[in-house]
Amino acid sequence: MAGRLARFRDVDRLTERPVFALVGILRIPESLQNPTQAIIKRMALALSLLVIAATIVYLDRAGYRDAQENEMSYLDAFYYATVSLSTTGYGDITPLTPGARLINILVITPLRIFFLVLLVGTTLAVLTERSRQAFKIQRWRRTVRNHTVVVGYGTKGRKAIEAMLGDGMTPSDIVVVDTDPAMLEAASSAGLVTVAGSATRSEVLRLTGAQHASAIIVATNRDDTAVLVTLTAREIAPKAKIVVAVRESDNTHLVRQSGADSVVVSSETAGRLLGIATSTPSVVEMVEDLLTPEAGFAIAEREVEPEEIGGSPRHLRDIVLGVVRNGDLVRVGEPAVDAIEPGDMLLYIKRIGG
Repeated sequence: MAGRLARFRDVDRLTERPVFALVGILRIPESLQNPTQAIIKRMALALSLLVIAATIVYLDRAGYRDAQENEMSYLDAFYYATVSLSTTGYGDITPLTPGARLINILVITPLRIFFLVLLVGTTLAVLTERSRQAFKIQRWRRTVRNHTVVVGYGTKGRKAIEAMLGDGMTPSDIVVVDTDPAMLEAASSAGLVTVAGSATRSEVLRLTGAQHASAIIVATNRDDTAVLVTLTAREIAPKAKIVVAVRESDNTHLVRQSGADSVVVSSETAGRLLGIATSTPSVVEMVEDLLTPEAGFAIAEREVEPEEIGGSPRHLRDIVLGVVRNGDLVRVGEPAVDAIEPGDMLLYIKRIGG
């Protein structure tokens, strides 16, 4: 039985599959391009090839003869290049005069090339899409480092990504994992790398490059799933910072025991804000402002400056809420942070756009 399970696991290793087998599972977002611009670029490339071919023929014109045994001009060479590269051959009808050949070069051939671009070019684009995706996946997996993996692209996952983007992170540094094709399509449209599959499987997380990630955000819809994902993520990425959202506070200790560095209880936080809003709605509005990095105020973290060492965090120009020392948050007002020490991080209120 153990041997059968081992064989099943070996077959199911996503990271050991050929790159072509990952197309459709791991998706690298495409850069949008105007169709007209794409056609113009293809036309310009085709014209460049014609010029190169004509120049080569003209430089070797002593080896060519036309039907009238005349010495070849550059116009003749260009004409020869056009009928050669467009795979067109003339037998019973052959343009003999320079005017007729000029018309073929200036009118017929561009129309022929335009047709080939629309017909053959589009067909080739469809046929090569899988190869291009495979190449991009291979290159991405080789270079991805210090990124953030977001498990779940529901409301919590989307808002977490919006906060990170508002804080200056680029979309290319975020990888989304989900099982819902609609969610994955929405994430890809936002310019994010996506992986289809359940993050409770170690092979799916490895496919996201979680072993090289700096942070992993677990924003699943179920607490039991969050625990399993956290266990798997901590095993794969022992040094990554893992932040988990749970619905019930009773599950906080389970998630922490599974390896989470930070736990956010979504239902209790929302409940507290709802209760506060009944009496002091302005407080809720300010909290929302602090949690939204786009405008107004935001809670941020920064390193202490050399001239601030030894002073009190309560006497700085910034409104300091706490001091992060050796990875632990100490709130302002406690004796342990009466004096700022080298290596401390300050948690303060930052003004955005002002």
